[in-house]
Amino acid sequence: MNGEDDIAGHYAKGGLEQKVLGSLARAGLDLSRLTVADLGPVDEYHVGSLESTRELAAQMELRAGMKLLDVGCGIGGPARYFASVHGCHVTGIDLTEEFVGLARQLTKMLKLQEQVQFEQGSALRLPFKDASFDGAYLIHVGMNLADKPAVWRELRRVLKPGALFTIFDILRSGTGAISFPVPWSLSEEGSFVEDAVAYRKALAEAGFQVERERSRREFAIAFTEAVASRTAAEGLPPLGLHILMGEQTPLMLRNVLEMMKRGVLEPREIFARAT
Repeated sequence: MNGEDDIAGHYAKGGLEQKVLGSLARAGLDLSRLTVADLGPVDEYHVGSLESTRELAAQMELRAGMKLLDVGCGIGGPARYFASVHGCHVTGIDLTEEFVGLARQLTKMLKLQEQVQFEQGSALRLPFKDASFDGAYLIHVGMNLADKPAVWRELRRVLKPGALFTIFDILRSGTGAISFPVPWSLSEEGSFVEDAVAYRKALAEAGFQVERERSRREFAIAFTEAVASRTAAEGLPPLGLHILMGEQTPLMLRNVLEMMKRGVLEPREIFARAT
């Protein structure tokens, strides 16, 4: 097994399509009339869910018809949001074959397959021509990327000059050990969390200029505490990230929340321009 196989294996659960579609039905949703908002609780696999995706969209210079690349697309929540709400054409790529298959199925159910496509593959070897995209984004993926400089170089290759690269990752913001499990890894072997200094350095060397950044620590703490409170009072909802994350979801979320409170980790937005 190589590192990418291990990462893909961490996310593959088996029978995921049946679990998600069954959960949608149990939530009382009409599978023939699904909307992007309906899927938000399960397909926005990052802190802040659909709320943080909307916040990103407001800063990404989106326009109808632009070609966006989604790196580490998961089951495709943000890609479908940017397509349906902003009229973008989005291509997603992910290591986990099961995620890609479900992303295609959900996209077809929302009748967005003309605007959104998904491929299984590696961000280290993007199967696209040079200068193919008007923009790119990466949401809660860098924690699994051992060689971020190589990924940034590949992204710079497929982006047009002047394109905006948007990152929303969990970064190290202070000293202290990372407590496992976390959503992106069960142990230290699969976790590659770095600080903002390392991100900036690698982005500059790859041909990007960082234009602005924003910490989302306080927002993330409040959001995660609210989720934990609802879960404690009501139990796990019919739809939620526990469907993707598995039975250790409560412990994973507690660990991340505690580390954000201690200042060890923070979600951070970074916006970098291809020079």
